[in-house]
Amino acid sequence: MVHKQLFINNEYVDATSNETLSIYSPHDESLVEEGIQIASLRDVDTAVAAARAAFQGEWSQWSPRQRSTAMLKFADLLEAHAKELAPWETKSVGQLPAVAEFIYPWTVETFRYFAGWTDKLPGESWTDDSTGLYHLVQYDPVGVCAAIGAWNASAMFFALKVAPALATGCTVVFKASEKSPIGILQIGALVKEAGFPPGVVNIVTGDGKVGAALASHMDVDKVTFTGSTFAGLKVQELALKSNMKRVTLELGGKSPSLVFPDADLKNALEKSMWVLTNSGQGCIHATRIFVHEDIADTFIAGMKERFEQKTVGAPTDSKTEMGPVADRAQFERVMSFIDAGKQEAQLVTGGNRVGEKGCYIQPTIFLNPKDDARIYREEIFGPVVTIRTFKTEEEAIKLANDTSFGLSSCIYTASVPRALRIAKQLKVGGVHINNAHQTHNRVPFGGAKKSGLGSEGGRLGLMAYLEAKTISINMTL
Repeated sequence: MVHKQLFINNEYVDATSNETLSIYSPHDESLVEEGIQIASLRDVDTAVAAARAAFQGEWSQWSPRQRSTAMLKFADLLEAHAKELAPWETKSVGQLPAVAEFIYPWTVETFRYFAGWTDKLPGESWTDDSTGLYHLVQYDPVGVCAAIGAWNASAMFFALKVAPALATGCTVVFKASEKSPIGILQIGALVKEAGFPPGVVNIVTGDGKVGAALASHMDVDKVTFTGSTFAGLKVQELALKSNMKRVTLELGGKSPSLVFPDADLKNALEKSMWVLTNSGQGCIHATRIFVHEDIADTFIAGMKERFEQKTVGAPTDSKTEMGPVADRAQFERVMSFIDAGKQEAQLVTGGNRVGEKGCYIQPTIFLNPKDDARIYREEIFGPVVTIRTFKTEEEAIKLANDTSFGLSSCIYTASVPRALRIAKQLKVGGVHINNAHQTHNRVPFGGAKKSGLGSEGGRLGLMAYLEAKTISINMTL
């Protein structure tokens, strides 16, 4: 049985709207599922009310150990059902099984990681001899949280948002992306089986209207969003104009990769190929590559060869190394960038559709784009990279920082002092030395500038779901 209803108060319930979603495969645009229900504004109110009742009711009485036990049981259930859930991402957005099968174990481990935090939430105490006051600082759960996930790693975003919220004692209304809602909807049954009280985790589906309703809801205390910078700005605006709810934003990226002459060239080339993971649909990908002029010809030739050898095909074919982009809309978007790029830069390889049907695009490299080129300035979210050369370290840093984004970066060099010197100067949330970006649940993940606000993962990700409260005691009485 495929669950297509909303999950509210530990039950699958019919939406009050008459709208539904149909999901089509990007492989051949055949129907995957239809009749997936879309939440109305009334349904959003119902889900938020359920989360509020749980937060103020039974969930608030649970001990840290009880929360941890339920989270660990949920992780076990998720692990047991991963092979059933992961294929929905392959069917819905063309994600290779290898990618989907990596994401689900990562999701499981993230719930286990945050389950270990429930009884380790920080507190502080301060004495002030001059005033006779004793200060206590306690951290309370922020309350009802709205979590809005993206489609390119659905389960991962569910984990990064829901797991720390539950660990701190918050409740959640999670909105799955309209491109990939099916797998997330099935998770609701596991939430109930794990023993969470009704209303602690609720799942709704729909497009931007549903996300906007959550971001502007007067009884939501925090919203966390992963998606485009444009949509993130709207979420922040709605949050501010409603009740000034707390906001965490994980937004777009146009990350730089700096390759120096002393770099291990084979490693730099292999790790640079990670930009094609998930068909290039990753905010963390280093799609702006800057190569020192002394090794540029060799590096470009190596990238061209590897891009042309990449096997593009059906995600279910064991020989496939890169599948389709998510859907027809994404295909048209990426192709519009490529068409513009042919007028803005030198096309090294790729730039065409693969096959007569489906949403397949050749891995594409552009060389020396103009400073104002769209392919150089805007996030494409597809299998497209640009390469430019540099002469000096100072020039490389300037080129890397010359963007409105600041999510991630890569540095390839044999010199540790150089790597650390540059890392300090890059205006980004993450620096990866001699490696491509790898997201870990134990360390913060977030961006600078227009790439986001706040962090997910690690202790900082946990603290985003807590509010500090200072209690001062007069000790002179």
